[in-house]
Amino acid sequence: MSFSEDIKRIRRKAFMTQEDFAKELGVSFATVNRWETGKAKPNLKTMKLIDEYCKKNGIDFDISEEI
Repeated sequence: MSFSEDIKRIRRKAFMTQEDFAKELGVSFATVNRWETGKAKPNLKTMKLIDEYCKKNGIDFDISEEI
């Protein structure tokens, strides 16, 4: 599974819009959109935030596979 698909899966499992997910992580809506379309990837700090969010909400996400 590609990173963009992983991000979309995480967001959908949490029943969040791209805008809501962006607010949760402290990034812009456009940033989440670029992740999901494969145009960009988050920096390490944001990857850790995504990992923490997933752990807190019981969503599978292996950060080591993404780095």
